[in-house]
Amino acid sequence: MNRIISFIKLLLQFLVTLYRSRGLVLNLTVRDIRARYLGSFLNFLWAFVQPTVTILILWFVFEVGFKSQPVEDYPFALWLITGIVPWLFLAESLGSATNSILEYSYLVKKVVFKVSVIPIIKILSALFIHFFFVAVLFIIYSLYGYRPRWSNLQLIYYMFAMIVLITGLSWITSSLIIFVRDVGQVVTMVLQFGFWITPILWNINMIPDKYQYLMKLNPAYYITEGYRNSFMSGTWFWEYPRWSIEFWIFTGFVFILGAVLFIKLKPHFADVL
Repeated sequence: MNRIISFIKLLLQFLVTLYRSRGLVLNLTVRDIRARYLGSFLNFLWAFVQPTVTILILWFVFEVGFKSQPVEDYPFALWLITGIVPWLFLAESLGSATNSILEYSYLVKKVVFKVSVIPIIKILSALFIHFFFVAVLFIIYSLYGYRPRWSNLQLIYYMFAMIVLITGLSWITSSLIIFVRDVGQVVTMVLQFGFWITPILWNINMIPDKYQYLMKLNPAYYITEGYRNSFMSGTWFWEYPRWSIEFWIFTGFVFILGAVLFIKLKPHFADVL
């Protein structure tokens, strides 16, 4: 019992420290964005070029090449892009956050620096790009004749859900990669595999009903489908409480596990690096 109480206190102190470091996190996020793109010919535009090209290629293949049929009475292009946008944020932020401690190793060796904020810097940096693509989504929908709706407001909820999930995952991967460098390659493969098993390019109704529940256990499905509900069906997240509860149970577990693992391994970071 005493161990549980000590753990709760340690976790709360950890979260309070993160909150108090919010100014530092924002400053480092701006510096990270500048460092990644400053000096190149197109500067910040490179942050948008690759995701945009990816979306255009997939749109051309499925909409023009395969002449895919509408989904839920919406053009396939809209259905596809709405699912890809949150996935790009998830993949980019987790991939970069995994290597963040290695990238900022010079800060890890400073005793006064709060190492736990480093993965969050990468997540917020990717979030900046994500805001741009969400704005593009609204523009594309308006070009197709669809106006903003109240259900769009729950995008804030799904962004928050993604950030909490990715933060927990990044604390796990960014701390483990210091001791096992193969973790970076594993994360890359898992993200590639996850893209294809998540109903982004294909509709979940294409598989038998008895297997759909297994697919819905994927937290990425909860997010991508949530974005589609926000723009298309207008369904709110509280209208399917079972999915929401299962998602937050998993996300809460990952977040706590990530925090515990990070706290336990952090004292050894400087020695290994």
